[in-house]
Amino acid sequence: MTNSPVITTATRSGLIGWRNAVFAAFFISGLGLASWMSRVPAVRDGLGLDTAQVGLLIFGLSAGSVIGLLIAAGQLARLGARRAMLVSVSMSATGLLLMGAGVSLVPSAPFVFAALAVFGVGMGSLDVMMNVEGAAAERAIGRTLMPLMHACFSLGTVVGALGGAAASALHISVFWHLLVMAVLILGTIVVAVRFLPSVVDNTEEDAPTQTWRERLHDSFAVWRDRKLLLIGLIVLGMTFAEGSANDWLALASVDGHGLSNTDGAIVFGVFVAAMTVGRVIGGPLLDRFGRVQVLRACAVVGIAGLVLFILAPTTPLVIVGTLLWGIGASLGFPVGMSAAADDSKNAAARVSAVAIIGYFAFLVGPPVLGLLGETWGILNALYLVLVLMVLAGLAAPAARPHAA
Repeated sequence: MTNSPVITTATRSGLIGWRNAVFAAFFISGLGLASWMSRVPAVRDGLGLDTAQVGLLIFGLSAGSVIGLLIAAGQLARLGARRAMLVSVSMSATGLLLMGAGVSLVPSAPFVFAALAVFGVGMGSLDVMMNVEGAAAERAIGRTLMPLMHACFSLGTVVGALGGAAASALHISVFWHLLVMAVLILGTIVVAVRFLPSVVDNTEEDAPTQTWRERLHDSFAVWRDRKLLLIGLIVLGMTFAEGSANDWLALASVDGHGLSNTDGAIVFGVFVAAMTVGRVIGGPLLDRFGRVQVLRACAVVGIAGLVLFILAPTTPLVIVGTLLWGIGASLGFPVGMSAAADDSKNAAARVSAVAIIGYFAFLVGPPVLGLLGETWGILNALYLVLVLMVLAGLAAPAARPHAA
């Protein structure tokens, strides 16, 4: 990070408020997503769906998220961060509320599909906005904060999952559960946005005068940036490693290593904990050693963990491999977001492009590994993840910050 200017007490207080507001945005993003995910079994039962139909239902969330990523830059340019984030979270809260109604009050799979799409648009656009704001706050404060911000997202998912489990155990309907979550995330963002800068970032001061065609042109133009595409490769490899673990780690532990279902869940818990710890300690490491060295180290650690997990002959080695895998994958996405936003001109479009690549890994990775696992076994399928992590490590120099 470059050295920050001398900060007065008042300015420092404002920067801390800005930072905490972004922390809150990351937290409620994870909270909202996990609140929905934790109730998927209840949604399936309430609507009487089979597995294939649940997959089709979830596609509504994926499609909405991609739309949200694409429109976020325009929203930021027109509305500024405060109003744009408020609009996005309002859409997410509305989507949660409609989902609950479509499951518990007027059961309808098409209605829930549409509600998931609305929720996805809000979450996808918020994803870009909070990363842009996080990168700006990071530069203003002069310390690496993005990994800690993403740790707040992870914390939100943990809280959301625990809340969903509690609601299920207490036999609380999906409607009332998601209603409470919708009110909570909307109330949080209403308070948080008051601490964001009140003006549009002056590095993009010309953006509000652009026509929608010009903004669309700028959004697509960033895809011709070779350095940005290499940053996207870093995010692709690391996010693929994270997403594959989310979807297949427990099953790979059970089917590949013969562990029980309970032990498979514990192994997944180890991975999530390792990801969270990696993001918490990542900031100081990045400030001391720089992005390139830390990303290379993460790639090496992640590759070693994957190889150990795939070949481990004993359960303790499976645990160690999982731990290394989680730490190795923890910093790719947050560092990629920071690197994409380094060029503050058109930062929202650049962050949106890299986020789309990350979402692509999350969406495409699980079915690809499933097809490979069906043919060659799930453990052998994980070698694809290893290859992508090697490529991410080789692309690490693209994340080097601009010279001061």
